Amino acid sequence: MAGYLAAEQKVAINAVLQASKLCTSVFKALVSDETVTKKDKSPVTVADFGAQAIVNALLQRHFPQDAIVGEEDSKDLVADPVLRDRVLALVNGVHDTALVADEVRITFFLTVLIDVGNYAGGNKGRFWTLDPIDGTKGFLRGEQFAVCLALVVDGKVELGVLGCPNLPVDLSKPDGERGSVFVATRGGGAFQRAFTNEVLHRISTTKVTKAAQTNFCESVEAGHSSQGDNAQIAALLGISPNSNVRMDSQCKYGIVSRGDAGIYLRIPVSATYEEKIWDHAGGMLIVEEAGGVVTDVEGKPLDFGVGRTLKNNKGVVAAGKEIHAEVLAAVKEVLGPKL
Repeated sequence: MAGYLAAEQKVAINAVLQASKLCTSVFKALVSDETVTKKDKSPVTVADFGAQAIVNALLQRHFPQDAIVGEEDSKDLVADPVLRDRVLALVNGVHDTALVADEVRITFFLTVLIDVGNYAGGNKGRFWTLDPIDGTKGFLRGEQFAVCLALVVDGKVELGVLGCPNLPVDLSKPDGERGSVFVATRGGGAFQRAFTNEVLHRISTTKVTKAAQTNFCESVEAGHSSQGDNAQIAALLGISPNSNVRMDSQCKYGIVSRGDAGIYLRIPVSATYEEKIWDHAGGMLIVEEAGGVVTDVEGKPLDFGVGRTLKNNKGVVAAGKEIHAEVLAAVKEVLGPKL
């Protein structure tokens, strides 16, 4: 693993694997009253807090000077001692050293570990961005979700790691081994490994030269991307809607990066919605390093240097290098005056 950001890559992979292990253990014991509600009305579980705490703890141990942009804050955790104690037990269950024991310090340390992720972002210096469970509804259904971690340096994503616990290592073998990790460093290519094997295998996006020769990957949830627009774009490109792959989370970037799908679109459902940087940072770099192209719906590169959101961008268009221009043209034709 020698090379650019080798130490960061090793720590990031370990953090994502530990957080994924925690999430899987939570799912096995999940009951409905363990969920709370976010403002955006998507469910969040104790696993969100636990995964963020375990990743932040490892990042702070190895890179204490680095800031972190995380999705969760600690207010629900502080207000609910039962939730707090469950999170601590889960974190200690996968962490190599128990964090704390007495009640006062428990609340303090967990609050710090969660809220260390409240950095505002920007285009100067180093910071990590984390989505502890991307695809929460997929997680709750026992389907696809991802633990997503990326390192941003001076506004550019330099390292991305996605942990996809339920994603088959080979999508053509859905009943085969599950648990895929995707990793990329800028200029270093993109790779996949299994949860159970440290060997990294280089991956690449589709090499087709016409969009009609491949398929779409899109969100399960209609609220995340305009599926009506997606259908019109697919028809314009000559792609059968029956060939589309639907799944939650940045796992979509993963399967595009290894060529299981040729196109991923996230078409805005609202003129005012701003994508969060943690929903795209790692996945974008992995697709690009696998040979693909990722832009917004206007063809602009995604800008990770303006805070916690992609406020300078609208939507996402990810595709193989040879077909991205064709796909983007179709997107612009369908969206037309909406842009």
